[in-house]
Amino acid sequence: MDEIQVVESKPLMADKELQGLREAVQQLVIKEHDVETPHGRIHCTMKGVPKGDRPVILTFHDIGLNHKTCWDTLFNHEDMSEIMQHFAVCHVDAPGQHEGANTFSTGYEYPSMDQLSETLPLVLKHFGLKSVIGMGIGAGAYILTRFALDYPNMVEGLVLININPCAEGWMDWAAHKISGWTHAMPDMIISHLFGKEEIHHNHDLIGTYRHHILNDMNQFNLHLFVKSYESRRDLEIERPVPGSNVRTLKCPSLLVVGDSSPAVEAVVECNTKLDPTKATLLKMADCGGMPQVDQPGKLTEAFKYFIQGMGYMPSASMTRLVRSRTASGSSATSFDGNRSRSHTTEGSRSRSHTAENQRGRSHTDGSMDGTGNSNVDPAVPKSTEVSC
Repeated sequence: MDEIQVVESKPLMADKELQGLREAVQQLVIKEHDVETPHGRIHCTMKGVPKGDRPVILTFHDIGLNHKTCWDTLFNHEDMSEIMQHFAVCHVDAPGQHEGANTFSTGYEYPSMDQLSETLPLVLKHFGLKSVIGMGIGAGAYILTRFALDYPNMVEGLVLININPCAEGWMDWAAHKISGWTHAMPDMIISHLFGKEEIHHNHDLIGTYRHHILNDMNQFNLHLFVKSYESRRDLEIERPVPGSNVRTLKCPSLLVVGDSSPAVEAVVECNTKLDPTKATLLKMADCGGMPQVDQPGKLTEAFKYFIQGMGYMPSASMTRLVRSRTASGSSATSFDGNRSRSHTTEGSRSRSHTAENQRGRSHTDGSMDGTGNSNVDPAVPKSTEVSC
């Protein structure tokens, strides 16, 4: 049964226009849905109303988190208000990870990462959606990537934070099993979510999330989700070369990682496996393992650029990101990536998208530049790397 909630908080701001925008966003209706699938019940929270054939932003969280603890800081940030006026947001919680979830019965077989990705087409069907812009972190990024690989027509773009395209190595698996999951799990999740520097110095942040993991998450259910992520398969994606027909993402992709995140190597590795004309790697300076919590303003700005490159929000305000160029033979940036939306047939819409793309390109090129990938053949387009 759907639960409807209306947020009524009223922020006090000097700028009347921005205040009105934020109040309008905060008045969006929030509806909670339980979507039945062959792999279990998926708890979804829809904020706002889907707008025509425009995609919905669909999020998926990491292990140890639910949609609130993962995304609230980002989507409640004042700079996100503008995006929320243009797009509805569907937050997906993995089975048993949402607030107040019942404990699964003994012997319950938790869905694999592949099976969790198979639930997403049913989520789209439940809400009557044609396509989404996915935003995931860690396990959620893996699930959304698998979804986009299997159902490319349903995914217009992906923002992948801390994506690891590889199966877990034996040493990682052994390290997580040494002292037993009951005692090691909270520490293992903290070391997965945050970098060593954060763990040693940002005691308030780590304490907050450790308390959440221990007290707000259903421990039995969490263990099952962690085990599922640890058992993931390699995504088996490869960078395409002319004349090849390899498995890789077809949609524009923004890969995001903090410079002190434990996931840096995995994200860089993933970037080497994607089409360089459609992928952008964003390394965030002075940022830890959760950019959406650590630097929500910068991530929102990057997200706006990414959306502009897809032909949406051409007049979005940009203030935070600055030019950062390193020696490179590449001048391309994939924030103005190609859009291929077969279901968009309206001539006027196509013309406006063309204009929006052009405007997005000029704005993006004036604000941030791509840096080349030195180990890519000069004849092959270079991937884009952005620092902020």
